[in-house]
Amino acid sequence: MTKSPYEITNIRMFIAFRVFFNSRFYYPVFTILFLDYGLTLEQFALLNTVWAVTIVLTEVPSGALADLMGRKRLLVLTSLLMIVELSVICFVPIANITLVFWAFLINRILSGLAEAMASGADEAIAYDSLLAEGNKEDWPNVLSVQMRLKSLAGIISMALGALLYDPNMVNRMIGFLGGEAIYTQQITMRIPVYLTLGLGFFSLYTTLRMKDVADESQYQKPEISLSTMIDAGRVTLNAGKWILATPFALAVILFAMLYDHVLRMIITLTSQYFRQIALPEASFGFIMAALSLLGLAIPKLAEFMVNRYTPVQNCLWLALITMCALAGLTGFVPYFGIIPIALVMVGLMLTAFFTSHYLNAITSSAQRATVLSFKGLAFNLAYGLVGVLFAILMQYQRNAVVQNQPNLTEQLIENEAFRSTIFWSPWYGAILTILLIGYTMKLLAGSDMHRTIQK
Repeated sequence: MTKSPYEITNIRMFIAFRVFFNSRFYYPVFTILFLDYGLTLEQFALLNTVWAVTIVLTEVPSGALADLMGRKRLLVLTSLLMIVELSVICFVPIANITLVFWAFLINRILSGLAEAMASGADEAIAYDSLLAEGNKEDWPNVLSVQMRLKSLAGIISMALGALLYDPNMVNRMIGFLGGEAIYTQQITMRIPVYLTLGLGFFSLYTTLRMKDVADESQYQKPEISLSTMIDAGRVTLNAGKWILATPFALAVILFAMLYDHVLRMIITLTSQYFRQIALPEASFGFIMAALSLLGLAIPKLAEFMVNRYTPVQNCLWLALITMCALAGLTGFVPYFGIIPIALVMVGLMLTAFFTSHYLNAITSSAQRATVLSFKGLAFNLAYGLVGVLFAILMQYQRNAVVQNQPNLTEQLIENEAFRSTIFWSPWYGAILTILLIGYTMKLLAGSDMHRTIQK
């Protein structure tokens, strides 16, 4: 009789790591956190470009190193990077703006590196543990539980982080408790960062408790040497060749990349979209926390879908959800415009679940982390490219609005340009979907895996 997956230490630690690593208290105030430290919007954009570039450059090499050196070592290093990246902005003095910028630059580089290292290695060590000690058919249930707990923790951290960021609310709570201290914005703005730093130490504890499934002797020595890097390059190249030679794996990554980059771009624009549908800014945090409750239900739906439908059928469901979401956004319907955003979040969660399920089912243990890192590379590369495309289209639409309605204020020009740019999103998604369907039909000709694989 096989044991429950939750009796396996690595499975429990995998779930805990995902919760602690991803529950960032500062997420609902992310942009204004940078600004309150004294940075400009231009610097904010530059720093997050550095973050994205760091992930793209290190995603696959980190996965290869995980397969060579051991997933546990890489995850421990990930947790240490999380602690350092948060420490530099927790304690940097804000009197010197140049010092603040360099602190945030270090933060963004280390954050991107930590994201890249975590991607793939944590799933690989958990899935291999399930193969060794349990039943691989329990993986959808493990993913479901992990996603629901991560969503629940995200709801709590977002609500609490936004609350403690506000000095008026903090002072009110202190007064209620009988205190007299008056905290300013310069003090309270660090509280969400301090709390997230605490989660970094919990992440370190969970990774230290993990164990590599295979014999430690199969891994190279932990030092980063030239030979280790050459071996990492070889593993990376072999995994890339395997993906290109495995039509189903390539199709999964391509479709997931399509859905992820379109929907993730919309999520980054949510606050601007909410302004356009007449929602008060004070409600943004509560709305996003409420929408995050979908994360408690969607994983169970995804678990049902991978057991009930074939990959082709699930891909068609995702295409339908994505197109309905993108089309719904173009209406900018006051208040009810929240519904398309909910569909965007549903699409993102289903994409993440399906991609993990299908890739893990067909990938060997020896290169699992590297293949999953290729997936992360593809996602971030597509996301970066659509960001550039959005900026170019936004500038074009802005110029068109100025030419046609020169008397509008700068804010109205930006609003009109934003609406016009979003109008193109369903056409962009539809064209890419049609092209990809045509390509994958040819790619998968003669193969039955995409119609038959479920569990």
